[in-house]
Amino acid sequence: MVCGSKLIELFEINEINAKKFDLDLFLNTEKMKWKIIRTEAQYQKAVKRTLQIFHSAENTPESDELGVLLLLVKDYEERYIPIPDLDPIEVIKLKMEENGMKAKDLEPLIGSKGHVSSVLSGKREITLQMARRLRDYFQLPAELFLPASK
Repeated sequence: MVCGSKLIELFEINEINAKKFDLDLFLNTEKMKWKIIRTEAQYQKAVKRTLQIFHSAENTPESDELGVLLLLVKDYEERYIPIPDLDPIEVIKLKMEENGMKAKDLEPLIGSKGHVSSVLSGKREITLQMARRLRDYFQLPAELFLPASK
């Protein structure tokens, strides 16, 4: 059993430890100091740090820092890194390769053997109905399979 003076001593030690923890938490968040990413060097530094703390435990200074970094990296990528236009035929061919498919496997999605051949060779455009079927099958946005509007 803990007597009164020992209890007060334990309480004071715990209070000191709690204050030290709060101070450490404050100092760690003060170290964070991330700002809007404007250069490639800043971007690389942010990505490197993101990878270092990617598996941090929730509700820690590192998880807070990770959240900030993910937002900053995403913002930089959206502003400065263009996403290339994808050729719908190349997307289909890539998905076929990934899934070990042959042209014949696309017949239920596109139509007859001749239609599949024409689409894969670029002689025939993908219709909206084909795009919807491809979307459902490959679990990708239908817009990906439609030619870009000019």
